[in-house]
Amino acid sequence: MDELAKQHNHQRCIDDAMTQARELCQRRQIKFTAIREQVLACVWAKHQPIGAYAILEELAKDSTRRPAPPTVYRALDFLLDNGLVHRIASLNAFIGCKDPSHHHQGHFLICRHCRNAMELDTDIINSAINTAATQHGFAVETPCVEVVGCCANCQELNRNA
Repeated sequence: MDELAKQHNHQRCIDDAMTQARELCQRRQIKFTAIREQVLACVWAKHQPIGAYAILEELAKDSTRRPAPPTVYRALDFLLDNGLVHRIASLNAFIGCKDPSHHHQGHFLICRHCRNAMELDTDIINSAINTAATQHGFAVETPCVEVVGCCANCQELNRNA
């Protein structure tokens, strides 16, 4: 495991995401309801994309009453619309946005072994996409880059196996 991964404080990621979400909602004068907060916490529980039904399962563990699927989907739509999460289309799953302060399309490196997903710098990628599209007379609507491979930690584990 690399030194950065050993030093990673994931609870800080979750706490920062929740603080940013509360501040963003307060600035925009929109409600950050309990269910929205719970769904966002599930999304941020790991650095791995999570599907809606897995979120339902997680919420059911902490509740006397299982939430209905439409409730979770509405919460996810709210989080997507407000830039608090990204949808990873190839996995039909969601992951927390590392910078919800400005609207952007997420681009990701996704490890096929551990399923961790890392958000990439969108400005550089969007610029390359727009340049290529312009050269071909193509109008970009939704740029989406999802690169599947093997993360540094999994490469290290495979070398030592």
